[in-house]
Amino acid sequence: MGLEEIFVIGMFATFGALLFTGFPVAWVLGGTAVIWTVVGITAVEQFGADLWFDWGSSIGLLPERLWSLVENITLVALPMFIFMGIMLDKSGVAEKLMNNMVKLFGAVRGGYAITVIVLGVLLAATTGIIGASVVLLGMLSIPVMLKNGYSKSLAVGTSCATGTLGILIPPSIMLVLMADRLARPEASVGDLFLGAFFPGLLLGAMYIVYVLALGIFRPKAVPLPADLPKITPRVIWDVLVAVVPTAGLILAVLGSIFAGLATPTEASGVGAVGATLLAAANRRLTWQVLKDSIAQTTRTTSFIFAIFLGATAFAVVLRGLGGDRVIEEALLGLPFPPEGILLTILFVVFLLGFFLDWVEITLIILPLVAPVILDLGFDLVWFTIMFAVCLQTSFLTPPVGFAIFYVKGVCPPEISVVDIYKGVLPYILLQLTGLAVVFFFPEIVTWLPSVGFQ
Repeated sequence: MGLEEIFVIGMFATFGALLFTGFPVAWVLGGTAVIWTVVGITAVEQFGADLWFDWGSSIGLLPERLWSLVENITLVALPMFIFMGIMLDKSGVAEKLMNNMVKLFGAVRGGYAITVIVLGVLLAATTGIIGASVVLLGMLSIPVMLKNGYSKSLAVGTSCATGTLGILIPPSIMLVLMADRLARPEASVGDLFLGAFFPGLLLGAMYIVYVLALGIFRPKAVPLPADLPKITPRVIWDVLVAVVPTAGLILAVLGSIFAGLATPTEASGVGAVGATLLAAANRRLTWQVLKDSIAQTTRTTSFIFAIFLGATAFAVVLRGLGGDRVIEEALLGLPFPPEGILLTILFVVFLLGFFLDWVEITLIILPLVAPVILDLGFDLVWFTIMFAVCLQTSFLTPPVGFAIFYVKGVCPPEISVVDIYKGVLPYILLQLTGLAVVFFFPEIVTWLPSVGFQ
């Protein structure tokens, strides 16, 4: 093993060890970069190590990289989409949708869970904020499902897993970050949005099929309500009135992107204004709501950009130590065919999801493996969407499954952590099944980008 390999492994090991200290991830990434800059300089200048580490150009490159982050027009979409999601959360739209759609699906065995899934898909296409979606769905649906005799694990698992769809279904802030990290014309934000559309809907459909199957094979887990709601023209009208404004916002944001009328950055501004207008139409727009939404958007955006800055410093030093070359040679040297190497990467990402947040994995791992994927001849959009589907499991896998923590905070006291783990396990398997479907049928991802913007 050469010196470069030892230093790269040591850098990742330092990062992993410092994570357990409890320091914020942004500081851990930046601190690791500083430590290994000192190690690289010492090894080259004091010991004459045969190591390519031009610390002067590396450190000089860092301000340029950091400045390019804050002036990147693509990343303007991040705070806009975050604000859109937070404002929708406060607008009462989801509450109105839930109350009306329950009347429509309540007569079906598992209808309450199906309502949560359909509502989750609609929220995913308008918010993309996992914490807000999981908490909102949990607060609105878990007490109702428990009151109607649903299995505790099913009630909490459905709310938890459905809330994570927002990380995949566009407009997704994760796909915006991925497009920025890839920085390739063949994997733009618009291409990733188009590619993720059908896989996101596929997962939602698989969730519904799972609930319907439970109604057949385990009817006690999804009992029919004692007073079956009657579907009347009035009920259908109420559902349409609740759905149309949300559907209009989705069409304004995604339709303008898919039709090539607006860039994702421009569409994010339309979404932010549209969400504000919906809040005003529902008489929920007050100065306090506006102030809280802006403050929450600022905190969330600052958190992401802090990790961005730390990850940029980490990446610059890692590349200076030869990390790109070491990782590429290690992956291409595996005794597998190209498909085997791709599956190995996805398996490693799945395992990392147990311990790292999707932001760190996206910022650190994706840029390192993307050149390997291109060398192997795979479609970059197809791989990136599989990468995203794989990362979706990180919200549900312990010990760092953030969706589990979110839903635990709004659960009734009779629901234990064990109930949550039992509830999310089937959905993790469904997500992995969806990943397998996308792997064997790439057209699910590649077809829409091939006909989009034409």
